[in-house]
Amino acid sequence: MLSCRSKTLVGAGFAAMRNIFLVFLVLIVERAVSAQNTNRVAFYFGAHPDDWQLFMNPNAYQDVQGASNKVVFVYVTAGDAGVGLGNGARSQPYYLARENGAKLSARFMADAAKAPEIPVDSVASVSGHAIRRWLYRNTVSYFMRLPDGSPQGTGYVATAEQSLKRLHEGAIRTMTCIDNSTTYQGWSDLRTTLRKVIDQERGTATNVWVNIPDTNIEKNIGDHADHQHMAQGVLEAIADLRWINKALYLDYVTADMEENMSSVERQIEIGTFAALSMGLTALDHPSPWDRLHRSWLGRHYFRVEPGVGSPAQ
Repeated sequence: MLSCRSKTLVGAGFAAMRNIFLVFLVLIVERAVSAQNTNRVAFYFGAHPDDWQLFMNPNAYQDVQGASNKVVFVYVTAGDAGVGLGNGARSQPYYLARENGAKLSARFMADAAKAPEIPVDSVASVSGHAIRRWLYRNTVSYFMRLPDGSPQGTGYVATAEQSLKRLHEGAIRTMTCIDNSTTYQGWSDLRTTLRKVIDQERGTATNVWVNIPDTNIEKNIGDHADHQHMAQGVLEAIADLRWINKALYLDYVTADMEENMSSVERQIEIGTFAALSMGLTALDHPSPWDRLHRSWLGRHYFRVEPGVGSPAQ
């Protein structure tokens, strides 16, 4: 038989469990309502895991701060620099270190003035392809893990000279992810997959933004071939969705341009990139906090192409 003190403790235990359950229930309801009320979805397409942090911030940060916004980051290549699954004599593969950096940069933004949450890591099936999908608060990240194609788009010997440029131009017929998770049967297959990601994540939202490198190479001088062909693929994928808003960014060329950010914007960009850098060092790879990468900080050059018409048209 339980003593009065024991009964009190048991009752308190049930009350605590009930309160915990109610808290979880409230969180679930709040998330469901938030998902239903999401009408702005912003996509940030990067050929590599550090592209938007260097060239598209603080726009990404401002989108993440909107509580009802959904922000989708799509990393088309693994940014493996030709080593594939290799680690370069390090304890962890390079591509995983870069993914870790991308995740930490998203968490840095999403956790502003909030306690950390537990992310949800899964494998999504998109147009018949298995793609890593990482969910954290109101952000979603897709890691497609295609081989890095080199700045000129010639590919690397260790990854069978595969590149987005060569796939786009028909020099190769297929392109296989570095982890062999899936193979894209030609450019149209990859383009269709990019479109499916957009369709699945935007849902019924009518305020949709696509952020990509500027495809005007007369302005975006000396850009990486992966950046350019990835951006062209996205534009082809949404060609019939004329109502989608587009923001197009200058990349490498900004190193020679004047700094144009406010002090607050610069702090946001620096903090986000610092979080990314810590993600690489945490998995035993050198920090990208070097002179070259820092030359792009504080510079934010882009143009906007507003959508035409409406989704109903």
